[in-house]
Order: sequence, then structure tokens, then C-alpha cells
Amino acid sequence: MPSDRVNPEPGVVPLDRAPLLGAVAGVHHGFTSRRGGVSTGGFSSLNLAVRDGEDRANVRENWRRVASSLSADLGDADVAVLHQVHGAEVARVTAAGGALEVVGVADASFTTERGIVLAVRVADCVPVLFAGPGVVGVAHAGWRGAALGVVDAALDAMVAATGAPAGSFVAAIGPCISARHFEVGPEVVEGLAATGHPVATTLGPRGRPHVDLAAFVRRQLEQRGVRVDHVDRCTVSDPDLYSHRRDGPSTGRSAGVIVRCG
Repeated sequence: MPSDRVNPEPGVVPLDRAPLLGAVAGVHHGFTSRRGGVSTGGFSSLNLAVRDGEDRANVRENWRRVASSLSADLGDADVAVLHQVHGAEVARVTAAGGALEVVGVADASFTTERGIVLAVRVADCVPVLFAGPGVVGVAHAGWRGAALGVVDAALDAMVAATGAPAGSFVAAIGPCISARHFEVGPEVVEGLAATGHPVATTLGPRGRPHVDLAAFVRRQLEQRGVRVDHVDRCTVSDPDLYSHRRDGPSTGRSAGVIVRCG
């Protein structure tokens, strides 16, 4: 589904926003691109991760701009970032750690608190944002995390914390690698298929399978009754986005962000 692109004001970064999440009262969200930051060189310009050769002050300023783009009263101190390890652990966040510190080792997080900017950082993997009654959450779904059930784990944690049924949640899948560029080995197809969910594959020009990871994650969510939007931009083919597959491991990171406000 097309996103609502928000044009930047001075000092504010452009964000892609999904219509379903955008309609949730008291919740602000968005997906970043490479535009609107202060990083230079290969990290230009809105890199949101501390990397070798990157200035930590630049990362902090980039996060300040992202947070203030969600709400003028938010800043980098209100951000909660994870050390993501391609697993299925879920962290409950009760206090923000700030943009340069991690609040846990996990690939999903949620909060019932207001004013905490939850973040999921990506450079090809699938970022997922959630909103339910009194709760917001994020998940990082690379193929390993998707196969381990990180999306279901995040949803289960939020349902358990709030008592709200899964069908009351909405979610947005952000920019990620498309099937056209996600050439994989058989272990990826087998790992995803082992979950019992159907895996959409095509045969690429080199005779290897290509997987639509965003479609796989979307089916996981929809089978739980979650309403889902997809901001359909390919990280590999769009030069406005960071891509590990296109540019290598030293590239920067974009993010999906969400916060309860008001």
C-alpha cells in the first residue's frame, strides 16, 4: 500500500508513514530514509547506527531529528534502541536509554509507556511497527528472525501485557529487500517453510530461489488477525535507502520508529 510521504521542514527529516498506523489516535510513527541527517561520506546522511568511521555526535543528532519529527517535544534522549541479533527475544521497555545506548539484546520491543520512541534498525531486513490498545511495539525480521517467530513473539508479548486480542492490533511493514533482489540458498527456504507458513519463491536468473520476505511476514501477521500496511520500497533498488546487500556491511542503518504520545 502506498505510504504518506511527509516532506521535511527545516531540521525535520522526511518519514514514510503507513495509513493504518497513521489513523491510530495518540500514536506517531514513521520509516526513515537516507535523507535529512548530518552524516557524511558513505554514511550520508541520516545514518542511525554507530559504525566504524562514523561520528557518534552525528548519530545522536540524526536521532534527535528523527524523534522531533515524530513530536516536537521529543529528542534523542527519548529513543529506545536494541542490540539486534537476528533472534526472537522481546524486550519490554519501561524507560528510554537514549540514542547511543541499547535497552536490551533482542529483536523486538514493546512499551505501554508514553513518550518512549521505540526503534528497529534495518538495512534490508523487514522492519515491523505495531500499535494496539495502550501499547506499541517494533520487530526486526530478517529471515532468521522470521523463521524463529519474532513477529509472533512480539505480538504474544503485547497481548499478554495488555489483554487485548491480536485482532485489535494494526501493523506496518517498512522498506526492505524485495523478492527481486533477495536471492537465497535452500537453507533460507527450508527455514521459513519449517514454520508452517507458505513461502513465496521464484527462480532467479542464476537458477537460485528468490524469497518475498515482506509477504512472508505479512502472512504471519494476517493469520493472527492483524491488519497490515506495507510501505513498499526496496532497499536494494532505491538509492535513497541503506542496503547491506548492495553496499556491504559497513553501510548505515535506517529505522522504523513509533511512540505513544499525549
